[in-house]
Amino acid sequence: MIDLLQGASSLAISYYLLFLLPLFFLSLTYLALKSTTSGRGGGRKLPPSPPWGLPIVGHASLMKPPIHRSLHALAQRHGPIFSLRLGSRPAVVVSSAALADECFTKNDVAFANRPRFTMAKHIHYNYTTMTHAPYGGHWRNLRRIGSLEIFSAHRLAASLPIRREEVRRLVAKLARRCCDAGGAAMVEMKSALQELTFDTMMMMVAGKRFYGDSDEAREFREVIKEVVSRGGASNRADFGAVLRWVDGGKLERTAREVAGRTDSFMQKLIEEHRGEKRNTMIDHLLTLQELEPEYYSDQIIKGLIMVMLLAGTDTLAVTLEWALANLLNHPNILLMAREELDKKIGQECLIDESDISNLSYLQNIISETLRLYPAAPLLVPHVSSEDCVVGGYHVPRGTILLVNAWAIHRDPNLWDDPTSFKPERYQNEGKESYKMIPFGLGRRSCPGVGLAHRALGLTLGILIQCFEWERVSEEEVDMTEGKGGSMPREKTLEAICTSRPIVKKFFS
Repeated sequence: MIDLLQGASSLAISYYLLFLLPLFFLSLTYLALKSTTSGRGGGRKLPPSPPWGLPIVGHASLMKPPIHRSLHALAQRHGPIFSLRLGSRPAVVVSSAALADECFTKNDVAFANRPRFTMAKHIHYNYTTMTHAPYGGHWRNLRRIGSLEIFSAHRLAASLPIRREEVRRLVAKLARRCCDAGGAAMVEMKSALQELTFDTMMMMVAGKRFYGDSDEAREFREVIKEVVSRGGASNRADFGAVLRWVDGGKLERTAREVAGRTDSFMQKLIEEHRGEKRNTMIDHLLTLQELEPEYYSDQIIKGLIMVMLLAGTDTLAVTLEWALANLLNHPNILLMAREELDKKIGQECLIDESDISNLSYLQNIISETLRLYPAAPLLVPHVSSEDCVVGGYHVPRGTILLVNAWAIHRDPNLWDDPTSFKPERYQNEGKESYKMIPFGLGRRSCPGVGLAHRALGLTLGILIQCFEWERVSEEEVDMTEGKGGSMPREKTLEAICTSRPIVKKFFS
């Protein structure tokens, strides 16, 4: 009988817990919402907010992939600036060029910091890399190193032979495919472009190609894929203690495991370069380490390598794939680009980076691709370090800022026929590009803009110069966006390429 009563008592306690736990979490959510929407605002006018936030998760349930489209739909209802409750964390979404400019001019210092997310903590060495370091002396020094040792005109000119060689290796591979197929070959472009961008960055960083089929190379590609897919404000476990509890620590474990593999890979690269003198980014940084060992630690060097590989591989490959897909769907634009190349470069020499400035239509195609398909559609998130005012609304300290560059680039108030692919729109005095922010704005904007434009222009130009391109069927290429922070295509791009006469001359 005693055992029976004890069992009944335990069962009753279990039922009470099942009833009380949800009430406890609902109370926590209510208090968080109350404190951050009324108390922190101090009675000042906050940006409008969707009324249907859920307990505990807030508005996080509204951020369905692709997130930039979900936020654009909310902006249509609530205006170009609105607020969200992501778990227990406040956020503001900006979807107009004027408000984005206000954030990064008038309030540039207030928004000069990054939110602290789990993946960034572990991958970026406890927020010490150029991308995620807090605004201050350390970040300014990293930015200076990047400007002088990685992205300066001198360094980019010195690494030109690498980019030239890797692009020509791609052309040679495609030419062999065409030859083996008897003239025209169907090629899958995603892996080809990923191989190109990854090997280019690895050659610039470490002086060796690393894309092959080795287990180590394959593992590191998977690491980059994992980091990109989980980047930004896409992990609900980052939005409060309750959501971390619901997640069961999965995000934390994943971040630690991925960071461990990444660190091991990059430490191995550094060790391979100690005592050797090559003309690579690692060598330059190790030279600086000899002069200032207390600052240029292995961790700082690994952080710089990480930024280069993350920012310069997936994003460039994705942009090139979107550009080719658009050209396949607009053969008239492809023809005009080819005619420009034939007229200004010809079939007697291969395009080089120095030619890009004279190829205005090719540059327009790249600009239009970056407008419609920015590789960071929500930019890299910012967070306010102090109370500020945006668009007449009060934005409390600690608010995550998401700038919807994808929506701004398709704003009908800024662009004529905004959803159409029209490179010629930039020919009118060349003043349209100021409306674009694919690389961000302000002091935390991407420092690799020059490298990106060089790599995109050289690669796209040589692919147009050396091959005829056609769709694999009469149907237009599917332009649906997939999941991921860099806005990849949902379907891998396939195309038919045929070698032009110049290929025989240079790639027999």
